[in-house]
Amino acid sequence: MASFNDIPGIQVGHAQDSAAATGCTVILTTDGAICGVDQRGGAPGTRETDLLRPMHLVEKVHAILLTGGSAFGLAAADGVVRWLEERHIGVDVGVARVPIVPGAVIFDLGIGRADVRPDAEMGYAACEAAASGNTAQQEGTIGAGTGATVGNILGPIARMKGGLGTAVIDLGSGVLVGALIVVNCFGDVVDPESGRILAGVRKLPDQGFADTMQLLKGMTGGFTSPGNTVIGVVATNATLSKETANKVAQMAHNGLARAIRPAHTMFDGDTLFALATGHERLADVNLIGAYAAEATAQAIVAAVQQATSLAGVPAASDLQ
Repeated sequence: MASFNDIPGIQVGHAQDSAAATGCTVILTTDGAICGVDQRGGAPGTRETDLLRPMHLVEKVHAILLTGGSAFGLAAADGVVRWLEERHIGVDVGVARVPIVPGAVIFDLGIGRADVRPDAEMGYAACEAAASGNTAQQEGTIGAGTGATVGNILGPIARMKGGLGTAVIDLGSGVLVGALIVVNCFGDVVDPESGRILAGVRKLPDQGFADTMQLLKGMTGGFTSPGNTVIGVVATNATLSKETANKVAQMAHNGLARAIRPAHTMFDGDTLFALATGHERLADVNLIGAYAAEATAQAIVAAVQQATSLAGVPAASDLQ
């Protein structure tokens, strides 16, 4: 089975502090890749996303940062930029090469230590890990998924562990479409085929699930749930324009909606990037977008299935 690192032009690296329950993930595209973005949740934390939209000058990015630490965690991008600049990678502006590194964050300050967040050193370390090709572990409680949780409607007492998941689909003719998703959602993660809850808010003191959608019916007066968000990257080695890359990012959110219930709430900052490395492979944007959504749904399921418990938060594997 192909891994996300098998997509030509992509290198993935992780760095984390398990004791503090936070980390970051870097997707390197050192040769440059066309990139789009689609942001749908109501509470985003992002960097350099405006330049990804059509009618803006910059065409290619050199890395994507996915990180914990809420807005503080965006500091990890400084380390990614430094790593790239040291290797003379970036947009040539005459007096320097400027690395283009968009990013997005999850809120994981409520697990582990709130005063420890990804920083420039951690971002640099994730780049080093990506360049080394060390892919021993690529899913679960790792990188930006280290402090991720799901099923947060009742607060910390009933939530479960989220994580980082990947999926890659071979479309034939050498075309690959993949997704790398950090799952830290307000809602429950469900099996896209059956609708069965795989991880989410627990029914205490029982071991079953309370079902976020059912709980919402009794909360018409309103409630708060800070600290959620699903972020990720879909990628292909097909050739896309900047405009069609944005369309793929948009379509990929269909996979998020299939596997998370509810999705795109005001408490989530759901943001997906789309990368096209364009290694001389041609494919219709509708095909790429449709399977980007499928890969996203698969990656979300993998994130909770591969997660392990941390900081007293149980994982789906603990309930089996």
